[in-house]
Amino acid sequence: MISFPEQVLGGADAVELAGVVRDAVTGGSNVLVLDLGGVSVMNSSGLGMLVATLSTTSKHNSSLRLASVPEKVASLLAMTQLTQVFDIRDTVDSAVSSS
Repeated sequence: MISFPEQVLGGADAVELAGVVRDAVTGGSNVLVLDLGGVSVMNSSGLGMLVATLSTTSKHNSSLRLASVPEKVASLLAMTQLTQVFDIRDTVDSAVSSS
């Protein structure tokens, strides 16, 4: 599970996330959960980080789940129609425990 900071704006965070995700999926992780519960601000670069993570997990035959998505972020995902692309779960526990 990877927890996100309050602000997801890309930049150095995107590079760091890409490395963590790459390590997780090449290390044999079949399911990667992103905990977005603490996020209050996300811009288009932040959305790009999520899409890049989905791409990386897909290339390595892993699943990606978003958990505890705040209302503001959920609205952004809905506006961009990314709710149809991501596996979104209400809680981290449900994302981790479901198969």
